[in-house]
Amino acid sequence: MAKDSYLVGLIGSGIGPSLSPALHEREAGRQGLRYLYRLIDIDVLGAPPEAVGELVRGARDLGFDGLNITHPCKQLVIEHLDALSPQAEALGAVNTVVFEADGRAVGHNTDVTGFAASFARGLRDASLESVVQLGAGGAGAAVAHATLTLGAERVTVVDALADRAVDLAGSLNRHFGAGRAVAAGLDRLPELLAGADGLVHATPTGMAVHPGLPVPAELLHAGLWVAEVVYRPLETELVRTARALGCAVLDGGGMAVFQAADAFRLFTGREPDAVRMLADIGELAESSAGQVV
Repeated sequence: MAKDSYLVGLIGSGIGPSLSPALHEREAGRQGLRYLYRLIDIDVLGAPPEAVGELVRGARDLGFDGLNITHPCKQLVIEHLDALSPQAEALGAVNTVVFEADGRAVGHNTDVTGFAASFARGLRDASLESVVQLGAGGAGAAVAHATLTLGAERVTVVDALADRAVDLAGSLNRHFGAGRAVAAGLDRLPELLAGADGLVHATPTGMAVHPGLPVPAELLHAGLWVAEVVYRPLETELVRTARALGCAVLDGGGMAVFQAADAFRLFTGREPDAVRMLADIGELAESSAGQVV
């Protein structure tokens, strides 16, 4: 007999404003499920990121069905898991943990699949010959993997921390093949964007607590598509400016929804309705401000 009751949670830092509980619980309610989604904020607990292993074990002992994992625990959690999906292993980061019937904790990464699904839906005809990505952190690693999986010929990774860009480009080349990714400095953005097909933005700039444009407006042009990862607000300054200049634009809401939908499927074995969840994110995001999940 199929389960109709689930207990899941999110482990991370500063996650009070997260929309994950509402996204999951709304969809579960429509499917007639009893579904509790709890926040396990290490800041509230006064715990260091390294406590993620203890928190995962505690959740398993308490009967949780699974967990989402966010900053700064996506890499730290790996050593405390019993197995990884191929996607999570390739990325070296986990954002979803499923507790299986035999007690094993298995790590997955739905950030990659979430961005890929959002991009395929919202920028279906976009050229992927040359892509510039700004940001090489946790979200950046996931979306770079997704962009190359979608068929990008080359991704140029730019980050304020040069070493982080170099490390991500190296990792991408090991996984996808030499020459598929290259690192570049911020000073090269003008020339890079002038000749690029698209820009993927994966830094916190544009969030309510980090307002502003991540690149000078004069570097954007109508021949450039722009994909945003920040989803609160849905219309960041980058999205608004790029749209006004005639760019094809993808806001961050789709990634947030599709990664949540993929996690919901892993937790429950049931098929979520992503279209309904997209409507949810629009409503929820307008009423609050916060960070990338």
